[in-house]
Amino acid sequence: MWYLAGLVLLVVVLTISFPALRRLRAIVRIVRTPPVLPYPIPVEGVQQRQLIHSWGAVRSGNRRHQGIDIFAPCGTPVLSATQGVVFTVGTNSLGGQIVRVLGPGGYWHYYAHLSRYGDVQEGQLVAAGTVLGYVGDTGNAKGTPCHLHYGVYTWGNQAVDPYSLLSDSAHQRGVPPPPR
Repeated sequence: MWYLAGLVLLVVVLTISFPALRRLRAIVRIVRTPPVLPYPIPVEGVQQRQLIHSWGAVRSGNRRHQGIDIFAPCGTPVLSATQGVVFTVGTNSLGGQIVRVLGPGGYWHYYAHLSRYGDVQEGQLVAAGTVLGYVGDTGNAKGTPCHLHYGVYTWGNQAVDPYSLLSDSAHQRGVPPPPR
C-alpha cells in the first residue's frame, strides 16, 4: 500500500516540477511525428544566405560550439522552428534567458541569449512560428552582438548540427534516426 502512495507522490512532484508532463498525450503524439525539413529559420526576417555555419567552432573552456548563432538586431522576434511542447522557460549561465521546446521526432530545440521571453510558459503547446522570445545577448554572450544561439539535440542529448537542418538540402540528407 505504501508503494502506491509513494508512486502517487512521485507523480505529483514530477507534474509540479515539470508542467509539460501534464501534456503527456501531446508529447507522445509530437515525438512520434517525424520532423519536417528543412526547418524554418527561427529568427524573423533572417534569410538562409545570412546564416554562418559555426558548428564545432572552438569556445571558451575547451568547448565546441553545439549550435548556430543567428545574428539579428536586438529585440527581433525568435520563432519556434517546429510545433512542440515548451519544457523550459528560464535561465542558465551559458545561454542566459532560454526557451527549450520538445519537437517532432523527439528533438529538443534550444533557443538561447534571449533579451526577453515571448508570451509562452512551460507546458504550453506551440505551433511553428510562435514567438518564443526576442534576440539578445544574455548569458555568456553579454557584450557581444545580439544573436540567437539555436541548438538541436536528440532525445539522448546528442547535439545535431542545426545549420544542416535549416538548409534547403536538409531534406535530402535527412536527420539522425528518431529516438527509440
